[in-house]
Amino acid sequence: MTARWTQRNPRWTWLAAVAILLLLDQSTKSYFSTILELGEAVRVTDWFNFVHVLNAGAAFSFLADAGGWQRWFFIGVSVLVVGFVSVVCLARQAEPLDRWLGAFVAGGGGGNLVDRVQIGAVVDFLDFHWRNIHWPAFNLADVFIVCAALTWCLASLKASPRQPTRRTSEELPS
Repeated sequence: MTARWTQRNPRWTWLAAVAILLLLDQSTKSYFSTILELGEAVRVTDWFNFVHVLNAGAAFSFLADAGGWQRWFFIGVSVLVVGFVSVVCLARQAEPLDRWLGAFVAGGGGGNLVDRVQIGAVVDFLDFHWRNIHWPAFNLADVFIVCAALTWCLASLKASPRQPTRRTSEELPS
């Protein structure tokens, strides 16, 4: 029986997954940027809004008001992270779970990188809140990255430690 195309071509599968995630992120950001004015919010439920905000900083608007240098800093960090994850995921030794989670990191990181390069900030449109207490707005790229990181953490907790292999005296080099 032949293996599926995705199993025979893990690198192409990975690249396709990253492209799909990047496209999904960019299309949702474009959609909400088009239908909502900057700063506008549309109530969906008592605890969720669609918004159109720009974040010049990182998570939780970290360094958002740093004066502009942070744009280039976050572009550099994004290029390094997405590049490193891409190299690891495209390596022959990458485990399937690591490769898939890496696709989410690369797709999400790449989506936010595109925003920073094009407009100098990241477009956020998801706003969860309880009464007047709002969680910082975020986007699908952020969801991809956080879900991948949490899954990696959970997988590392469940993974059994590797036992060192012992060589017998017959296997040792003379």
